[in-house]
Amino acid sequence: MLSLLYYLIVLVVALVLYVASFVALVVCYPFDRKRVVVHTLSKWITDVIFGLSPRMERVVIGAENIDPSKAYVMVLNHNSMADIITIYNLPLVFKWVSKKEVYRIPIVGRLLFAHGDIVINRASTKEAMHLVHTRGMEWLKKGASVSIFPEGTRSKDREIHNFKAGAFLLAKDAGVPILPVVLDGTDRMMRKGIFMNWSNKITIKILPEISREEIEAKATKEIIAEVHDMMVDALAEIRANNSK
Repeated sequence: MLSLLYYLIVLVVALVLYVASFVALVVCYPFDRKRVVVHTLSKWITDVIFGLSPRMERVVIGAENIDPSKAYVMVLNHNSMADIITIYNLPLVFKWVSKKEVYRIPIVGRLLFAHGDIVINRASTKEAMHLVHTRGMEWLKKGASVSIFPEGTRSKDREIHNFKAGAFLLAKDAGVPILPVVLDGTDRMMRKGIFMNWSNKITIKILPEISREEIEAKATKEIIAEVHDMMVDALAEIRANNSK
């Protein structure tokens, strides 16, 4: 019963802010190049999602590693759909790279469209990489960050697997730093069925950026390996600390 009431409140809030997002998109479009207002409205939705229960936590570690004045290519490990809503409390305006299937979800899909997120068809790797690169460059030039799951798909065992090169090539070509972000606990946001895990803790760890100078100086494969190892180590550290 509690979960159903929770879903009802979230739905009402989401519908109101959904309408407000499209009004804001039209009204603010001439002067809001990064779509900051639309992004802020989505942040309010996620604040409601996580704020209704005082026992659900989003713990941010390493917030000092973020420079809000910069545009980043953000790379994150991918465990569940909750990854997308989890990081809206970070002080950045960002655009997601997401598979086209997500855009078929009611409300969520249209909100991602309003944000200007980058829709890709994973069935066509060449087409997807081209779209990520061209649209990603456009947003980075406007000062918005681009968020990418470099594994390309969700991890089935909660571990971090091999990275694809797209995010790293985008950062190199755009001349922007890479911001590694490690998530833990997003896969436990719900219990079996439709019931919420009210006592769940989600950890968001922001790692030090990989500067554009370092990205330019090193081979892409070397940067990929470096970031991958950093994120694997950070995930292990998070889990070790949470188990104490």
